Amino acid sequence: MSFVSPFGASTSKPGHGSIIIDILPPDQPVLRTLSYQYPLKLVAPDPLPPPSQGSTEPNNNTTPRLVHTIFLLTYGGGIVAGDAINLDITLATNTRLILLTQGSTKIFKTPSPDLISKQHMTVHLQRDAALVYLPDPVQPFAQTAFSQSQIYHLENEQGNLCVCDWVTSGRSARGENWDLYAYKSRNEVWTTDDATGKKRLLLRDNLILDKDGRTDMRLSARMDGYAVFGTLILRGPVFSSLSSFFIEEFEALPRIGGRNWGDVAQPQLSLREQRRAQRLAREKDDRLIWSAANVRGFVLVKFASREVEGSRNWLRDMIREEASVLEAFGERALLCLK
Repeated sequence: MSFVSPFGASTSKPGHGSIIIDILPPDQPVLRTLSYQYPLKLVAPDPLPPPSQGSTEPNNNTTPRLVHTIFLLTYGGGIVAGDAINLDITLATNTRLILLTQGSTKIFKTPSPDLISKQHMTVHLQRDAALVYLPDPVQPFAQTAFSQSQIYHLENEQGNLCVCDWVTSGRSARGENWDLYAYKSRNEVWTTDDATGKKRLLLRDNLILDKDGRTDMRLSARMDGYAVFGTLILRGPVFSSLSSFFIEEFEALPRIGGRNWGDVAQPQLSLREQRRAQRLAREKDDRLIWSAANVRGFVLVKFASREVEGSRNWLRDMIREEASVLEAFGERALLCLK
């Protein structure tokens, strides 16, 4: 006699996860759904109220009551060859989510370049929802093949994004220096046209690292000595102050031909100018380079450095100095940058 389970068959798939943050009437944000299957794991500590009750928000009457935080983990501390992770996230109107990791996303060695590890995340943001995604960097070990994509859907172009995507050269302590087979990371932001219902692409950003490429040069030689490459994507009124800050600071960077020859007395520096001078000195010591540009309603920040800590410290200091993210989301938002 065979045993028949009284429970329904699970519809979950390996590596699949779901996060839904909804509004419980009249205005209470709640974590309605949190599900995951091996090798993905999600941890959600208790939500916290925003430190600032609306000082940086465009409309104080709609300031969210709680900010949720969720950590993305993998069993074994990394992604094994052939693993596939798929995560779906939905943020209801005027909800806030901080998405974090508990260490770098390690990509383990694959027996064959054709056996690719994959990670895919789809995020739907309804009107005035906001996402802060400042994870630890991806760390592909030697002889790895990895592909990931982050697809964001904004309702009527109204969602708010502060998301970072960055990758390191591997385990430098073991002499690894971009010794991977292939690494691909794609970020896309879409919206839906109200009149036609058709999806419209707002932004696409791709990073493709290929061991072979179209040249005889090794990948490590093509990286010009840099061990970290990253992209920060900013959009929406919640992050408008931070976006402006990056643009202003980039425009204030020293330019070729802008040398002062000492024939004019130097004015006393303001507090912001003093902090900028100190940061520029650190950027020089860390051999960090970066740029910022307005792209179709986004601010796109690109950065690279010779060491991981150089990029981590710079990004943390920039966000902390501007302060609006800390006021709206709290210190948790920067946990991966400490």
